[in-house]
Amino acid sequence: MAEQDPEQNTDLPIKGVDAAETRAAIEQQLAEYEAHLAAMPANAPVVERARVVLDKAEALLGLDRKAEAWQAVLPLIDPLVAADAWQEAVEACDILYQTEQEDSIVALGHGVWLGVTYPIKAQTTVTMLSHVIDETPPDSDGAAVAAMVAHYLAGLRTEGKERESLTFLTTQLIAKVAKRHRNIEDQATLNTWIEMYELNNIEKLFPRLALIVDAIVGKQWWFDRDELRTRLPVN
Repeated sequence: MAEQDPEQNTDLPIKGVDAAETRAAIEQQLAEYEAHLAAMPANAPVVERARVVLDKAEALLGLDRKAEAWQAVLPLIDPLVAADAWQEAVEACDILYQTEQEDSIVALGHGVWLGVTYPIKAQTTVTMLSHVIDETPPDSDGAAVAAMVAHYLAGLRTEGKERESLTFLTTQLIAKVAKRHRNIEDQATLNTWIEMYELNNIEKLFPRLALIVDAIVGKQWWFDRDELRTRLPVN
């Protein structure tokens, strides 16, 4: 019988213990979130309650209880939108997308629309657009549009070191998309690719993204976009 590698022999139990401890820690967090929610008064502010529900849903995702996470978060969308809580609404859509339920792709479309339409945190919007890239076939122009919108908004909504860091990330997204779309690896060809597909034309870029979002959501809109546009910030 072959002698076992002593390092492998000790490593496996440690990994098992770590996984069990991690799960136990998440279950403890989940219990704390549920207790917090139970202790909240009925008239607690919408955003305050939503933040705890979102934390609870993250814990449920960590435990692979995805259907429960969906059921917990979906009821938040209407009250958050009604309260103009755009940041939390997009975070809710992100969690709904991650639950991998039948309508999770619809939630992604809603999150992208809200994240691009309203001036929420740039990182959150970039995350939603990254999901679009992941969902888009390599030979489709949709991923390129999503990557360029992410890059534009990263530059528009951030400053200083945050801008430097986030635009570096979005630049990498563009390079990734160009690589899989047309096997582009050098900067000169990348610039030509951007020009050829008019990805640097902002006036055309956002309408193109709107078509992508419409294709994702179809007729399953959860809110009236025309009414929400009337509530856009003036500046």
